[in-house]
Amino acid sequence: MPDFKWILERDDAFRYRLLSRLQSDCMYFLGNGNRNTRHLWAASVEEQIEAIKILWNSFNEESKPEWLTWGQIENFERDMMLHILVPE
Repeated sequence: MPDFKWILERDDAFRYRLLSRLQSDCMYFLGNGNRNTRHLWAASVEEQIEAIKILWNSFNEESKPEWLTWGQIENFERDMMLHILVPE
């Protein structure tokens, strides 16, 4: 897995924008992106989910985004991993 520590060195605004980008990538991957990993910022499902979790956990409880919950992240992980576990 790549080293995503550099993300934690960035300011809150950057991390919010990147988290939003990663969320959008996941939604596209599961929809019109036809589950193609080339549409993911991290280029793999595992790394994309890892980056999302690192970003989401980088915010304190008062600053966690209201537009993305931990449950939604878990749903992305479950839904996106299906193509790995059950090849089409």
